[in-house]
Amino acid sequence: MQTSAPSSNRFERRRAETRRALVRAAQQILAETGDTGASIQAIAERADVGFGSFYNHFQSKTELFEAAVLDALDEFGQTFDEHLAGIEDPAELVSAGFRLSARMAESHPRMMQVLRRRGLGHLFSDNGLAVRALRDLQIGIDSGRFTVLDPVVALTALGGTLLSLVELRFARPDLDGDTAASNLAEMVLRMLGVPPDDAREVARRPLPDVG
Repeated sequence: MQTSAPSSNRFERRRAETRRALVRAAQQILAETGDTGASIQAIAERADVGFGSFYNHFQSKTELFEAAVLDALDEFGQTFDEHLAGIEDPAELVSAGFRLSARMAESHPRMMQVLRRRGLGHLFSDNGLAVRALRDLQIGIDSGRFTVLDPVVALTALGGTLLSLVELRFARPDLDGDTAASNLAEMVLRMLGVPPDDAREVARRPLPDVG
């Protein structure tokens, strides 16, 4: 019994590493081209795993690419949790979310390219930022910080605007991303009912480093 546990642990670690390698390979493909037509053999080679290993983890390429998107969304949400911990003002959380996303186009390009290409289809997913955003919107509504009536409708507006900002950062890398994100965050806060002067101040508060 004492010798079987370490062997089992090693097996589980190798299995988890193989799955992570396949997911990373799928994310790289999504980030580079968005094309999901790559063969399983090509995906396995990119992941540096055996062809047969694929079917130990996924039944199809569709399942793999879905896992790749959900994994990126989870990483996105966890990054926000890590860097925005301690911020209680829902307006500042919304603003910081926009501004950090613009910076992450440079600091986390693979993840943000996946979000750029597949984020709209997962806007109301239970993974990633959507649940967190709905929570913060509801807190803002309940506290009177925001005047919108429906957090789901507000999320629709915020999600589409955020994805447009990410698209802008990749399409126009020559622009001042911080300024564009702050200006957009101010506009979003005003849309949510934050007074103009307050929205402008909140949208320009110091941000944590995500490099």
